[in-house]
Amino acid sequence: MVTEACGPGAGPEKGSEKGPEKGLQKGLQKGPQKAAPAPEPGQGGRRRWLAARRRWLGGLAGAAGFAALMTRAAVAGTGKPDMRAAERGGGGSDDPVDRDLVGRRLVAAWREDSGERVGLLQVGAAGLAIFASMVVPTRAHGVVAEGAGRFLAVARRPGDWLVRWDAGGRALAWAWADPARAFNGHVLLAREQGRLYTSETDLDSGAGLIGVRDLESLEKIEEWPTGGRDPHELVLDGNGDLVVANGGIPTRPETGRLKLDLDQMDSSLVRLSARDGQLLGRWQVEDRRLSLRHLAWHGDRLGIAVQAEHDDPADRARAPIFASFDGRHLALVPAPRALSGYGGSIATTARGWAVSCPRDNLVAFWTVDGRWSGALKLAEGCPLAAHRGGLLAGGLDVALVTEESGAAAADEGLPIPPIRLDNHWALAGSFAGPSPVAGSVTQTR
Repeated sequence: MVTEACGPGAGPEKGSEKGPEKGLQKGLQKGPQKAAPAPEPGQGGRRRWLAARRRWLGGLAGAAGFAALMTRAAVAGTGKPDMRAAERGGGGSDDPVDRDLVGRRLVAAWREDSGERVGLLQVGAAGLAIFASMVVPTRAHGVVAEGAGRFLAVARRPGDWLVRWDAGGRALAWAWADPARAFNGHVLLAREQGRLYTSETDLDSGAGLIGVRDLESLEKIEEWPTGGRDPHELVLDGNGDLVVANGGIPTRPETGRLKLDLDQMDSSLVRLSARDGQLLGRWQVEDRRLSLRHLAWHGDRLGIAVQAEHDDPADRARAPIFASFDGRHLALVPAPRALSGYGGSIATTARGWAVSCPRDNLVAFWTVDGRWSGALKLAEGCPLAAHRGGLLAGGLDVALVTEESGAAAADEGLPIPPIRLDNHWALAGSFAGPSPVAGSVTQTR
């Protein structure tokens, strides 16, 4: 059974045992009424389905009705914020938000009644508001603020799309996974190298891959093996090389996100040369039922959010959810309490790291030297963004701003709109430059 700990549909994932996600038709329900192609059984069927769906999406993208659907600025494309969150009222007795946060925007992914979306949430003194958003074919996972009013999002695993969009909610470019490949939910911006890197899976062999892509066109230039399976988040180290978390969870293309053969898990942390993808190092923890997934640097130390996959619920609940890497040694870091075996996301703080624990409704903190430093209650808290040594953490109904100590900056949080946030968001600042021409959508095949 696959469970959702962050984002829409918390709890058992409906339909996870029937293959690829089915969010597409819901997300496009107001567009052309021709149905999306249905998946066929088997690996070959999965590849044919992906190819057919890309052709179907391509036809929609060329239609005026779909272009209108894909572009949704908050107020008729004017760039003015939708104040639905602000109208719900303010926070507690203290000011719940730093003054320098007011007007800042968060790039995020979420679900609302109209389907799956990516977009910007604007921070106000009375709460968060949807500034602009756009519909995406299926649920998104990783998001990136590129700067200059441009953003990236990629489908969660096993996904087939990558998109760049602007601050007005307009898609600028799409890239689709090759028929025998699937995106694994994260994209890394390497501006100095003129590249994007995407974590991917070879659907035939199950091997993990890094897609090396042109920064502007999103086109794949080459791909490198990760030395494992199920690669998830990836970051650059101080030398400009790649560090990748191979989650190690076996899946099959015909069963989508269903986790199979967990006794064969083989999670690892690897370093790859950014010049040619050569494997420079590989590290593992002893417990093979722990999956290394999300990464955040604190100076020259790397914090890692961990996900447990033990058969015994008690073992899974007690499992550690945090590990650290000093460049040579990878070590699990204990906590004084059970955290349900799931770290949803990770962010750097002034003192160390924060890991969201949505199954326990809290955010946990560790110091840079590996000491537990407490936890903060937040219902279904998952996305985390570093801010001035503290955090902006998103939950079910509110977002919390924390201080360097990890304490909440106010008694009550900032109300958020009636949406279901996904695992990740990032502070993106404010943008005053001109918006790209509406409707300038490019698709990379």
